[in-house]
Amino acid sequence: MPHSASSPTEKSARKYPLGVDLQGNGRELFLKNPVLTASGTFGYGLEFAPFGELSALGGIIVKGLSLLPREGNAMPRIAETPCGMLNAIGLQNCGVQTFLKDKLPRLQKYGVPVIANLYGTSTGEFAELARILSAEQGIAALEVNISCPNVKEGGVAFGQNPKMAREVTKAVMGASGSMPVIVKLSPNVTDIVPVAKACEEGGATCLSLINTLRGMAVDIARRKPFLSTVIGGLSGPAIKPVALRCVWEVANAVSIPVIGVGGILTAEDLLEFILVGAHAVQIGTGNLLKPDTAFTVVADLPRAMARHGIDSLAEFRHSLEV
Repeated sequence: MPHSASSPTEKSARKYPLGVDLQGNGRELFLKNPVLTASGTFGYGLEFAPFGELSALGGIIVKGLSLLPREGNAMPRIAETPCGMLNAIGLQNCGVQTFLKDKLPRLQKYGVPVIANLYGTSTGEFAELARILSAEQGIAALEVNISCPNVKEGGVAFGQNPKMAREVTKAVMGASGSMPVIVKLSPNVTDIVPVAKACEEGGATCLSLINTLRGMAVDIARRKPFLSTVIGGLSGPAIKPVALRCVWEVANAVSIPVIGVGGILTAEDLLEFILVGAHAVQIGTGNLLKPDTAFTVVADLPRAMARHGIDSLAEFRHSLEV
């Protein structure tokens, strides 16, 4: 939907030259720049305040929130791998009510969009989380993690079945009022495009991809896996080629914005994702390698654009010649 000359979005766009308008299915989220932090890698945002100015970021996506607190998986649950890492944290979090009471009020003073990541094991849980969080003044958008297992479907992840992905997206959209909704897609499928299209049909404002790839690491001396859960999620630079491929495929198949995730450590990495069709990116494992990574990428982005002769991200977006 076009905006009038005096609309808040256009005013923001004039104020922030690197601003990004994530608009789809009648809802929108404006970011002052295309750098977001990936859920599960930036805590609740507050933990990273000593390493940079939180207000400089495009947005903070907090770690996954469930209706009740979760302790997560047993240790060990992180293992370093070549060019990446495996994690099996198990979505440890304080629960939505503690987050709203103790974390969100402290985040609001930074003036940065706070995006809540939702973890549920049923469509009803996702809808209830959306209802609770969308009523809060300090939440800018919701991100739905459809890599979660649907226990009523025998543990199948929502994101592995287009029908289930559509249903959970519709449920969250119906419970979230006018709040923008991002759906985070899993790469652990034969073809990611049908799932992306199903989420678009379900009403998603935009899509983020990819989540981690399933992997494992073993210790031959101990004859044991490195993770207590044996299998974990692979992230970091090792998965960037897969993420770029998925973003390229999905951006060519849907009309809603796409957010790229996977192995982004530098402003040049960010620009690669914009080139293949992403509107914005999320920085994940980079935050664990160097806690100032997201801030550094924001600061270096204008210089990287100048180095590569890019005047406008909007004009550069999806300009890959194939």
